[in-house]
Amino acid sequence: MARLKLEFPEDQYYYSTTLTVRVTDINAANHLGNDSMISMISEARARFLFEFGIQETQGDGVGIIVTDLATTYRTEAHARDQLLFEVGVMDFNRYGGDFTFRITRPGDGALVAMAKSGFVCFDYVNKKVVPMPEAFHRKFAKVNWVG
Repeated sequence: MARLKLEFPEDQYYYSTTLTVRVTDINAANHLGNDSMISMISEARARFLFEFGIQETQGDGVGIIVTDLATTYRTEAHARDQLLFEVGVMDFNRYGGDFTFRITRPGDGALVAMAKSGFVCFDYVNKKVVPMPEAFHRKFAKVNWVG
């Protein structure tokens, strides 16, 4: 089976936040579980959007919906580890793009994981994909466009 290799441009990280691995995030193998990592990635994305004044769902029912998630793990994380989540965006298209994540452990500089999460702008009232609002993509002038 082919393995994923996630690498992102350095200039596309716009935000960083620190999250602590909780005891309840630990799995039977005594390290951070995949399900908890996904929750932490979601929290980092929510903080990123909040920092840029972007609501995940606007008053008119238009918001962001996650379409996919790819994660590669490089080393284990354990209870009480502080993890730095660097968040960026890339590969914009008419309807969405990708959030990118680099997760490191500042205590020893270890790269814990890389992740990429696709999104589209979605009208939750009419249940359909809609074009990305200009106000969203204007906040990220350096982001590349594809398609």
